[in-house]
Amino acid sequence: MGKLILVGMVEPNPGMEAAYDDWYLGNHVEDTANCPHFTRGTVYRKVRDFAGTSPAGNITVYEVDCDDPAEAEAILARYQGDPAAWPERRPGNGSLKIVGAGWYVEDRSFEPRKA
Repeated sequence: MGKLILVGMVEPNPGMEAAYDDWYLGNHVEDTANCPHFTRGTVYRKVRDFAGTSPAGNITVYEVDCDDPAEAEAILARYQGDPAAWPERRPGNGSLKIVGAGWYVEDRSFEPRKA
């Protein structure tokens, strides 16, 4: 199996930061990470822009053991559509703004050269 990552660029809706922290960070990411073939869910908060203005205050990266993005999406849809799939799941609370999302596969990787 290959490894895909699903990257979501997200942020809280204005004035809903506490609700976002409670639902998205406190429930949804862990729920999604428990989906079959998903191996990890990690959230990164932007601390400052570097080149230009980045589009979102947070990115979420899900690592997925799957070769095909369409198959991974179908697995995720079935999982999220099953209310019994994760007993701790709470319904969304309207606090999340999705700026964008996409499936990625590793193209190349570099490590520092040793002298």
